[in-house]
Amino acid sequence: MQETRGDERFMKVLILGATGVVGKAALERALGDRGVGQVIAPTRRSLAPHPKLINPVAQELDLLLPDAHVWEVDAVICAMGTTIRKAGSKAAFRHVDYALPIAFSKEAYQKGAQALALVSSPGASLSIPLFYCRTKGEVERDIQKIGFESVTIVRPGMIGGERNEFRLAERMVLPVAKLLHPLLPRALRVNPAANIADVLVDSVLAPKPGVRLATSRDLV
Repeated sequence: MQETRGDERFMKVLILGATGVVGKAALERALGDRGVGQVIAPTRRSLAPHPKLINPVAQELDLLLPDAHVWEVDAVICAMGTTIRKAGSKAAFRHVDYALPIAFSKEAYQKGAQALALVSSPGASLSIPLFYCRTKGEVERDIQKIGFESVTIVRPGMIGGERNEFRLAERMVLPVAKLLHPLLPRALRVNPAANIADVLVDSVLAPKPGVRLATSRDLV
């Protein structure tokens, strides 16, 4: 839980998805924030060491769940996400985008975390029959049911940043979107990963009761 040094208090934050484009930006922002005393970032491959960072590593993140109760964090930032193509199947996609976020968030809440920020999708919906959109809608719905005092759901549009994976559509569209940036409506502009990270970190460091939604127009 919160560390105290003198009269200052420092938060302990769990970051899920710290190897993705948004997760990396959130990790960098959190590690550099003086209000954060420690970051727990479970990953499948090791991260660069940092004095504030605890980096549990396992090829399958499920193997780290039994240890999650000892982390005792104050807040959760969930930037986990994949594509059906990369995951290999709908079941594998749902595991990454739904099952793991819910499982880790429940563990954090049970040990006292009261704030959560979730990266979702502008297509998240319980009424759209598309599997991707429905899964995103379900994780938004069920993350709110866990009981966190403060929940921030971020639905970015096109994300600007360096990915470790190749996504053809983004490689084709991003340069055009950047060129036309001043002419596009705010909702259609590229959302820099650093901007998304700022919203995620700020929302858990200074949490407000209830549920808030940040969309593409808030992230440009």
